[in-house]
Amino acid sequence: MQRLFHFLIYVCVLTSVLLITSILWTHGILVTWNKKWDADSLQKTQINRLPSGKESVNLTDGVYTYYLNVTQFLSEFPVLQDYQCSLTLTPHGHFEETLAQPLLILAIKSHPASGARRNALRRTWAQEGEVRGYWVKPIFLTAQTPKPGHTEILKIENREFGDILQWDFSESHHNLSLKERCFLEWLHHHLPRVAFIFKGDDDEYVNPYAVVQYIKIHGSSPYTLHGSLRPHSAVMRHTKYAVSKDLYPFNKYPHFLSGGGFLFPGSAVKSLYAASQEIPVFPLDDVYFGFLALAANLTYRHDARFYVYGLAFDACQYQRALVVHGIGPKRMVEIYEDIQRTQCT
Repeated sequence: MQRLFHFLIYVCVLTSVLLITSILWTHGILVTWNKKWDADSLQKTQINRLPSGKESVNLTDGVYTYYLNVTQFLSEFPVLQDYQCSLTLTPHGHFEETLAQPLLILAIKSHPASGARRNALRRTWAQEGEVRGYWVKPIFLTAQTPKPGHTEILKIENREFGDILQWDFSESHHNLSLKERCFLEWLHHHLPRVAFIFKGDDDEYVNPYAVVQYIKIHGSSPYTLHGSLRPHSAVMRHTKYAVSKDLYPFNKYPHFLSGGGFLFPGSAVKSLYAASQEIPVFPLDDVYFGFLALAANLTYRHDARFYVYGLAFDACQYQRALVVHGIGPKRMVEIYEDIQRTQCT
């Protein structure tokens, strides 16, 4: 009888422990730790998760309605929702407080290991200076890798060029959306009067002269984003662009601009930043920016000169292009020198 009594007490205690553990787990207080850490596994495991300020939202563009369930986003991509933007390197140089000219930021997403690409851009089009009445400031948007040498290289580059903006999250495909969110936060707090921002990648040719001329002709609306428009793109369930049906059960995305290169006015930053504080962070950066634009009630202007899928080289056509995607560092220097030598009618 005494053994039976002890056994019943043991069962009751064990049941209580399991019940409490289940409650804590449900509320995100207990988490697991995966010893085989990498950038993607960080999406699945967290320590000291911060409470998310995001909420579920219904967004409509007049054709489709999109429901973003914050609970599912927290389940599949908790870091994207809860990460608090923390900078490790910031750029320096001439910013709006000391400038008479309007400021154009060329914000280029770059991996810490892509030093050759950054150096090629600095030798060609990514140079700080005045262009047709605008002050152009290139900034490379980077995150962290497990290799300490990458951070040291970025520190050296930033001391020399003052063009690195780095956060302490890990580089990964899905974390590109954090670069969007955290860059908007940085713009909102540090450059509230920036005139325009160009966003692109470090494997493309950008024509600052053509961009400034484009702004002067088409940049009058404070609520319009410019680029290569992707209207209601189909949702992929495979490849690196896949999202689960649990996360996003719909077949279409809202309109968005291709992440290969787009332009937006500084006057839109406030509403984009406000949207980023409320809606869940989508794990595809260009789609995420599209959701932000929809939530902020912004409009689009498509222009074919955003060559986000590449363009066969012709010096005169490149002089008219705004951006051409998919160019390596060695070829970048070659075509830039050719463009500078060529006189076009």
